[in-house]
Amino acid sequence: MTNPLSQAETPLLTALWKCTQENHTPFYTPGHKRGMGISQKLVDAFGKKVFAADLAELTELDNLLAPEGVIAKAQQLAAEAFGAARTWFLVNGSTCGIEAAILATCGTGDKIILPRNVHSSAIAGLILSGAMPIFVNPEYDPILDIAHSITPETVAAALEKHPDAKAVFMVYPTYYGICGDVEAIANITHSYNIPLLVDEAHGAHFAFHPEFPMPALTAGADICVQSIHKTLGAMTQASMLHLQGNRVNCDRITSSLQLLQSTSPSYILMASLDAARSQVALQGKELLSQTLHLASEACKRISEIPGLSVLDLSNFNYLNFTQDRTRLTIRVSELGLTGFQADEILETEFGIRSEFASPQHVTFIISLGNTSSDIENLVRGLIKLAQRYENNCLFPKNEEEKYINIFKIANKSVMSPREAFFAATETLEIEKACGSICAEIICPYPPGIPVLMPGEIITQDAINYLQQILASGGFITGCSDTHLQTLKVVSI
Repeated sequence: MTNPLSQAETPLLTALWKCTQENHTPFYTPGHKRGMGISQKLVDAFGKKVFAADLAELTELDNLLAPEGVIAKAQQLAAEAFGAARTWFLVNGSTCGIEAAILATCGTGDKIILPRNVHSSAIAGLILSGAMPIFVNPEYDPILDIAHSITPETVAAALEKHPDAKAVFMVYPTYYGICGDVEAIANITHSYNIPLLVDEAHGAHFAFHPEFPMPALTAGADICVQSIHKTLGAMTQASMLHLQGNRVNCDRITSSLQLLQSTSPSYILMASLDAARSQVALQGKELLSQTLHLASEACKRISEIPGLSVLDLSNFNYLNFTQDRTRLTIRVSELGLTGFQADEILETEFGIRSEFASPQHVTFIISLGNTSSDIENLVRGLIKLAQRYENNCLFPKNEEEKYINIFKIANKSVMSPREAFFAATETLEIEKACGSICAEIICPYPPGIPVLMPGEIITQDAINYLQQILASGGFITGCSDTHLQTLKVVSI
């Protein structure tokens, strides 16, 4: 019998470090040869040591697409730490994990039930797989202009109408840190003997402290995809896909990832996953207790600033929704500012950079990397912002004058996303595009929730919403014309 692995071990990181110390003559990629050929500008900026670790698939470093050695051990440790039966490392971000989850469960023409506020990577998964989306709308707060989660009731209704669906997909938590009742949704989904796929990109930390919402795997998800880099200590792009149960064929996941992942993965990224897992497995509760304390302190102090308010789910009647308290969403609209305007002021004048802005809010992620001085700077900057615009709070706001509810836009799919994506296209001036079939993914980013996607009929409401975002200071991605003067449509 082999000895059980310890969470204190970092098999991949250790092997990579040993390789960087070894004296050998390299005749393999990458071309900079262990940092010897790196631009001096890069060396001056970052030092030389890190480039010595930028290695290829040496024998002792294993192979991501067919792991049997240190990568396999590192993934096994990750599965144990996060509560999965099996874990795959992702070097192309959660994007490729979400695409793989859909590819592994759905084929051409298969139905998949998913919320309308999915990330654009899920739409990419539909295009790659040929699956047909059955969208359900999340709960929406028209006053705050914030979408929350889908509910068990909407999922049950969708499955009753489409019992032949092959999977259910949900976002948990949302970009604003709101978590739906994933346990109830898992139970409903499993009653149809199909898997629940969860985009848990922003919830990698949930498993390591009891004060966070329940992790998706604990609640019954079959697959969850997590961006370890978003809220834990891995490097950008470093993510994981976790599997449990037997509703999804693990070989299908492996095959899908072989299509989607690079055959030349970064060992530095993978080693960062190994190290981040060990760190949170051993010290997670302590580190995240400090994080929660910082978040609570920030929330308390910011809530006392006139003209600002912090999103607090306990103030609303959303049964069985929970909230990640380290996701700080601040409403600035009472100051007469859009979130985009406030975000720009905070960045350019006070050196405070947020996660993202939306029409009425600015959202900040507080993680184990933040310090008390970070919170002090944030509070100080927000106080100065509020003082500058405090007179705007004296004027009553017209509560009827709200942003367009994106989830009441009557989008209708007439082609599958895959068919529309690969169809012949033409470019129309935007005022002539209504009624045409969209051929591109069009979404404000972040958070990357598509307003229009391939296969949907372009409506005036959708155009108005996108133009409203641009006018507020936001920007649009996914479309060939980011100024929204033209749209790419399917040629008829």
